[in-house]
This record gives sequence, structure tokens and C-alpha cells, in this order.
Amino acid sequence: MIGLTLKHLRYFDSLARHGHFGRAAQACSISQPALSLQIKELEGMLGAPLVERTARQIRLTQFGTEVVERARAILRSVDELTDLARASQDRLVGRLRIGVIPTVAPYFLPDVIGRLSLHHPELEISVRETVTTRLIEDLNDGRLDTAIVALPVSEPALAEEKLFDEHFVLVRPGADAGQPVPSPEVLTEMRLLLLEEGHCFRDQALSFCNLQSAPPREVLDASSLSTLVQMVSAGIGVTLIPEMAVPVETRSASVSIARFSDPQPSRTIGMVWRKTSPLSAQLIELAGELRSGPGTKQRNGIGRSVKQS
Repeated sequence: MIGLTLKHLRYFDSLARHGHFGRAAQACSISQPALSLQIKELEGMLGAPLVERTARQIRLTQFGTEVVERARAILRSVDELTDLARASQDRLVGRLRIGVIPTVAPYFLPDVIGRLSLHHPELEISVRETVTTRLIEDLNDGRLDTAIVALPVSEPALAEEKLFDEHFVLVRPGADAGQPVPSPEVLTEMRLLLLEEGHCFRDQALSFCNLQSAPPREVLDASSLSTLVQMVSAGIGVTLIPEMAVPVETRSASVSIARFSDPQPSRTIGMVWRKTSPLSAQLIELAGELRSGPGTKQRNGIGRSVKQS
């Protein structure tokens, strides 16, 4: 088809994902009129409308739904060709698209970026921070090369490589320092502050408290670990956070930190990527580099700084 380009397909893919011309244009780093023009050109070349336009959002037509699936398959294939060329160089070069969950990104990512910049100067790093389910979707759709998440993800199409383990600690108001550390059963009777639904850390904390089903009324939700700790500092309740977050999130909060009795709640952090990725060998090597860095610090450094209160 004369005139059809990958740019048309990428713009349409973005529009389909965001459901809004303004947000899609922003994601593509172009103006909204320019994006609209590209979509109209694509509709003209295909001879049928791809979207239904309303004042607030867009909806894909039945034809548009079929087209976007084929467009994504084409874009994945093009990306794999690029990855294949990069893989042939036996080292990481070009753009590396990394996804990271929010309960890891602020604490682990700065060291990761620093190490990659030092040891792989030819690498251009692109980061996306969001919850696990969206990262897995982006990986499967070819929008990410790898992601750092809590394992296991149990996705048949994805390879997993462990980086490190870390414990969870209890955050209480500063006035509670020295009080006995509650058991998981006692925690269920307290006002427990957790991340909002969608965060895997929320599910892990609920599991530790034996609250796999709907949490009790006294559970309150927040959008970040920082908010949780500040709520505890204000005397609203108690919460659990991963060890790696302790130095950052407690430095300006009047809280006390305590370890639980063994077996302590914990999680495993690792890297995942598509098993079919041409970059698999390089990503395995990268996981080895990261495993010998911040993960060791989390186990041996932060762990010693968490004092029983």
C-alpha cells in the first residue's frame, strides 16, 4: 500500500492504547493536530474509519480493532529485527527499555542507571514505572525489553532471573518504639495502611497477614510508600514497607521500624523478559551484573540499619 509507514502504525497503536488524541499525541511527542492528521491519512489509505470520535474520547471501530492487532504484530516484528541486530554485537548498545514496579524504582533504579551508564556507555536507557500487570502487558506487546518486578510472575512466555531477596519491616508511630512487635494475627486487628489495589506489594502484605480475601474495614489505601509512611507518622495506623525503602522513606518521618519474628515476610526481586527476545543472552549477563550490586547492599547494608523497636 503506497504511503503507509511504520509511523502511521505507531501513532494508531498509541491512540488505541490511550483512547484519547491528546494523551496519545503527548506519548508520541507530537502535537494533537499532527496525530489527528496521521490517523486520517491512515484511514484514507485503508478506505474505512478506524475510530469513532466523541468530545471526550475515541472508540475503535470493529475494523479498527482488527487493524490495531495486525499493526502491533508488525511493530513487534520490526522491533525484534532491531533487537536481533543489537544482539549480533555481543554487547548491550542502543536503546534499552526497562520497566520497574513503583515499590522498587525510587530505591533501586538510581544505582541501576549509574551502573549501566558506567559499564555500558553506548546504552540509551528508557524507563517506565508502573504496576506489574501493565509491565507484563508491555513486555508481551514488545514495548519493553525487560522489567524489574517481584517474582514469580508465572507467565509462560517470559523468562525470569532472580536478583535478590528482601524482608518487609513494620512501620509504627515513633511513640510505639519499644512495644512488642505484633504477630500477623494481631495486625489484622490494627488499622493497617496499604498500597491501593493493583500493587503486588499490597497483595504480599495481605498474604502475610492472612488476608488473601477482602481486607477488613480498618485497612486504608494509599498510592505510594511515601504516603503510607507519612500517614503512620501522623498516627493514623501502621504499615509494612520493603527494607530498601527504609532509608529514603523514614528520614523525614517520626516513625519507628521493627522486624517481625521468623519467618519474616519477604519478597524476591528479579528481571523478566520475553523468552523469544534476541537480547536474552545480554539480559542474562545484565542480571548477573545487577545481582552483584544493589541486591547485596539491600541484604547486608539496609538489613543491619533496621533496628528492632
